[in-house]
Amino acid sequence: MYLTKEVKAEIFKKHGGSESNTGSTEGQIALFTHRINHLTQHLKKNHKDYNTERSLVKLVGKRRSLLDYLKKKDIEKYRILIKDLGIRK
Repeated sequence: MYLTKEVKAEIFKKHGGSESNTGSTEGQIALFTHRINHLTQHLKKNHKDYNTERSLVKLVGKRRSLLDYLKKKDIEKYRILIKDLGIRK
């Protein structure tokens, strides 16, 4: 599996503050970004996998919603996060 407990804990430790802080907006956005990158690589090899394509679009929408929330809540954290994750905006 591509997302082990260790990888998930590392993502939340880096972006969420601590490993147990799984509810932070920054941590969730980082986790969604990791999953989006994985699904994008999968779809490059399997271009007819329409279920995964639909899941990817839904995941991008969820991340967009969280990014909009973070932008309204704290613009500085938002700017740091999109720069750190390499998200285009």
